[in-house]
Amino acid sequence: DLCRRVSPTYMRAIGSATASCTAVGSYFNIRSCCFKSSVAVRPPSRASHSHSHRRRLSTTVMSASQSQSLSSSSAEAYARLSQLRPSFQQTMLRIKNPTASLKFYTEVMGMTHVDTYDFNDMGFSLYFLQSFDEGAKPALEPGSVDAHKHLWSTQGTVLELTHNHEDSGEVYHAGNEEGDGFGHIAFNCDDVYASCKRLEEQGVTFKKKPDEGRMKGLAFAYDPDGYWVEIVPRSDKSEIKQEFNLSQTMMRIKDPARSLPFYRDGMGMTLVRESHYPEANFSNYFLATLPPGTPPPTHDPQDRDASKGYVGALHGPVLELTHNHGTENDPDFKHKNGNEQGKRGFGHIGFLVDDVGEACAAIEAAGGELAKRPEGGKMQGLAFALDPDGYMVEIVKRGGYGDAFQPYK
Repeated sequence: DLCRRVSPTYMRAIGSATASCTAVGSYFNIRSCCFKSSVAVRPPSRASHSHSHRRRLSTTVMSASQSQSLSSSSAEAYARLSQLRPSFQQTMLRIKNPTASLKFYTEVMGMTHVDTYDFNDMGFSLYFLQSFDEGAKPALEPGSVDAHKHLWSTQGTVLELTHNHEDSGEVYHAGNEEGDGFGHIAFNCDDVYASCKRLEEQGVTFKKKPDEGRMKGLAFAYDPDGYWVEIVPRSDKSEIKQEFNLSQTMMRIKDPARSLPFYRDGMGMTLVRESHYPEANFSNYFLATLPPGTPPPTHDPQDRDASKGYVGALHGPVLELTHNHGTENDPDFKHKNGNEQGKRGFGHIGFLVDDVGEACAAIEAAGGELAKRPEGGKMQGLAFALDPDGYMVEIVKRGGYGDAFQPYK
């Protein structure tokens, strides 16, 4: 669990380092101009935030229960937002070679290619992949109406791979250099050592193998674009039969007192685990969208064994928010969000909601900003909000629009 932060301590724990990530000018933050936002996205601060700088900041260990109280207007707005049933639906990564990436995530990591969108006139394609347990895989033809209906109604979370058709020579940034926000995605499995051995036999390379570094029993593999893919053990409570399931997206946050209310109180996620490491100056918060009808966990999120067992048995991914202590006290510090020109890779996460317009109104009422309004641009009916760290959060209508189940009008 200490393998979360980019610092000398972190790099000693797992080995050596890798990969990073402004402008919003298009629908999926790629070159093709599908919308022009009326709200400018402020570029992140370039201020250095070195390890020695972190030591000079006051160390903060804050449990979720200690997060600052919201104003009554923000609390009311977040309550309205949560009533729209937000559900964590996607994580987007840019890729160079669809053939290589689809092979890796389907044949190697066992995901199912559920849908495709080709925007040839705008020069990009989108590929959506999802983890299913044995016997639960739907029969879908990517690009079909049935596939669209599934994609925008799923109770699970997909990996969206975005490919720009024109090869500009850009090398996508994996997101683990100083100041970067995005860290990695992860997959759970029953036996990390055995699964990593099979991955290595299939030609997968590693940042850290499970027997390397201080943190034994977990690994970091590279996908074809160099993104870090953490391989994590399931708990003994898991009933998942498939070898791998997509299990997390990790992003670094500046201030949990702002990020936790956004995702927990507004976006309706459940805090299922929190871990604090004062000796290493960081904390992790794990949030999940629980399927409808699922009772909330009864354990204390700070109960290490109970929370780790609960998260390790989940089939759907959690959002892991990593806080390096002291960043909240630095007015100039801001994480890169994955969309800075020349440092692009990770693009956004996305949520389904019952009503996009109402969701956007609630986000703004809570003090948030929109990068794209639902009525703006060519693809009307969807929106992009900015979370407290400036990460792009796509807001899509659950079920899509019309008989074609499209995410836009």
